[in-house]
Formats: sequence, structure tokens, C-alpha cells
Amino acid sequence: MKETAAVTKRSINTLSLVYIAIGAALITVCSYITIPMAVPFTLQTFAVFMALLILGGKRGTLSVLVYILMGAVGLPVFSGFKGGLGALFGKTGGYIIGFIFIGLIYTLATHFFGKKLYVEIVALILGLAVCYAFGTGWFMYIYMRDTGAVGLVTVLSWCVFPFIIPDLIKMAIAVIVSRRVRTVIK
Repeated sequence: MKETAAVTKRSINTLSLVYIAIGAALITVCSYITIPMAVPFTLQTFAVFMALLILGGKRGTLSVLVYILMGAVGLPVFSGFKGGLGALFGKTGGYIIGFIFIGLIYTLATHFFGKKLYVEIVALILGLAVCYAFGTGWFMYIYMRDTGAVGLVTVLSWCVFPFIIPDLIKMAIAVIVSRRVRTVIK
């Protein structure tokens, strides 16, 4: 009896690892997909939303962490096939690290308030806002250290304002798609 329980627990842990790896792979693939606009953007945030919505907060956040660690050790998983600590600690690296905050906020919100649709959406919006704030602060620090003073509104116009509508659209699509995928996975 104990042997069966141990095998089942190991299988569940193995399944979790597989899901986390698939989530990290999805984020990697989506970081390579660039949609050309006046300000080009990737599907990275879409994949982060999908990982959280489909895999849940813990597995989804671990997928984000694995993705970031893969990039930190030099694998070209970031946008533009970049990798390494230079890419992660560069001007826009704060937005990548900010993905962790999306995951943490989503995990906490769904843990305390349940996986209701409105809770998931509010959690993703709050997480995205924290990601923007962290990334913007990071960008300003690095930019001012390397180049000189820059105003907050200027940085927001470069790094946040052009991405708000596309990110909200990606979030809406992720919510719709994930609801269908979740029924298939179960």
C-alpha cells in the first residue's frame, strides 16, 4: 500500500515537472514571436498568462522561474534570441523579472479568493501593473546610470504606454483559450 502511494506521489511530481517544463517552453517560443507594429511586441506576456491560467499559480510561476533561469545561464530564450546575465540585467531585464510578480500575485489571489474568472482577471491585471512598475523602475535606474537623467513620463511612453492595449488583448485571448484548454487537460 505504501509502495503504491509512493509511486503515485512520484508520478504526480513527475507530471508537475513536465507541466512546468512545457510552460517554460511555451514562454520561450512565444518570446521569439514578434508582432511588427510601430512598437514591436512579443507574445511573451501571453505565454506567461497562459502558463498561470492553465497550470495554476504554483506551476505557472515555477515555469516563469525556469524560463528566467534558462536565460540567466545563457540559453537564448529571451526576445531576439538573447540570453545571459547581460540580457537579464540590461535595461529591459526588469520587465522579465517582473513576470515573477505576475505569478506571485496570481498565486496569492487565487489561493485566497478562489479560481473564479473575475479573481483571475483582476490578479493578472494587478500582476501586470506591478511588472510594469518594477520594470520601469529598473529601466530608469539602468538608463540613468549609463546615459543620464530621464523623466518618468518619458520612460513610460517608451516602455509601458505602447504595450498596455496589446497586453490587455493578449490577456483576454489567454483567458478565453485557457478556459477551453483546461477542460481538455482535466
